[in-house]
Amino acid sequence: MPLSQGPKPTACLALADGTVFYGRGFGATGVTEAELCFNTAMTGYQEIMTDPSYAGQIVTFTFPHIGNTGVNVEDDETADPVAAGMVVKWDPTEPSNWRSAGELGDWLASRGRIAIGGIDTRRLTRAIRARGAPHAALAHNPDGNFDVEALVARARNFAGLVGLDLAKDVTCAQSYRWDEMRWAWPDGFPKQENARFKVVAVDYGAKRNILRCLASAGCDVTVLPASATAEEVLAHEPDGLFLSNGPGDPAATGEYAVPMIQEVMNRSNMPIFGICLGHQMLALALGAKTVKMNHGHHGANHPVKELATGKVEITSMNHGFAVDSQTLPEGVVESHVSLFDGSNCGIRMTDRPVFSVQHHPEASPGPQDSFYLFERFVESMGGVPA
Repeated sequence: MPLSQGPKPTACLALADGTVFYGRGFGATGVTEAELCFNTAMTGYQEIMTDPSYAGQIVTFTFPHIGNTGVNVEDDETADPVAAGMVVKWDPTEPSNWRSAGELGDWLASRGRIAIGGIDTRRLTRAIRARGAPHAALAHNPDGNFDVEALVARARNFAGLVGLDLAKDVTCAQSYRWDEMRWAWPDGFPKQENARFKVVAVDYGAKRNILRCLASAGCDVTVLPASATAEEVLAHEPDGLFLSNGPGDPAATGEYAVPMIQEVMNRSNMPIFGICLGHQMLALALGAKTVKMNHGHHGANHPVKELATGKVEITSMNHGFAVDSQTLPEGVVESHVSLFDGSNCGIRMTDRPVFSVQHHPEASPGPQDSFYLFERFVESMGGVPA
């Protein structure tokens, strides 16, 4: 039902340029401010909201049917939602899915996340594409009373993601072992009992399904916090090092991550594989630079081309920074590019089993287009060139 025919607005989205959207609030009440992005995925809203890479961001969903399959305990990528808030076109309907264990609004409310429905998400998305990801404040008040000037001020005062290290906020507090593999019918998540190689995964905001994919590919996984030193990594005597996804400005996280990666590479020839922020950390460690994108890549329909084979993969992406391929040093080549805008989506060293990708091969929009990257990582630990 159009907002004009409904009750008094109970939520307000204010942008730093003074633009204001009114809608219907659901989830938690209160106010939050963050960078506003849009995601074009048609499914996976629960995974998106719990993806640590969305820390510091409010997510606008371009697909209107958000909440229609409910929520469940298996699809969380981390313990609680990390995205600051949610913007949708239509209010969530009563869920209809055999896996549903609850409603999206209740799930958000219990986890302190604010959402707004009844928004012209097409208009909002076009504005983000044209002018870049804005800073925004999102408020939900059942009484419908909003101090709009104060909300706009909060949006303008948001510091932004440039220069912000968010990996330290979403990483694990201490190391742990991971042996859960990818979901399989009919028993759910089996355990890895016949691992071939030991892998240390550095958690900059790791999604659970990435760890599952490593386990499914044959890895005995030990997860270390983002601040792990080279000494701590090498103390586990791993066969390979994995660098996870995560949020924030890669240059800020690189202040402590880059020296660790460089020291590991100086002291060992072990294979290294990075995803998303891990890709950017590896690029920085090798001497490249990263840049802030206009509105980033967020969705599950992004075509990526592997240059060596010409193969095109349909991938899931979530990043607001990118590796500048023009700054790649000698001995490092671009391996993947986005077919949307030509931006860098992968690198590899020419003389060592070290590689990374910007997209998320653990997600399944293809549905299995990119899983070969995990297999390539495992093969490189067995002596097969990456």
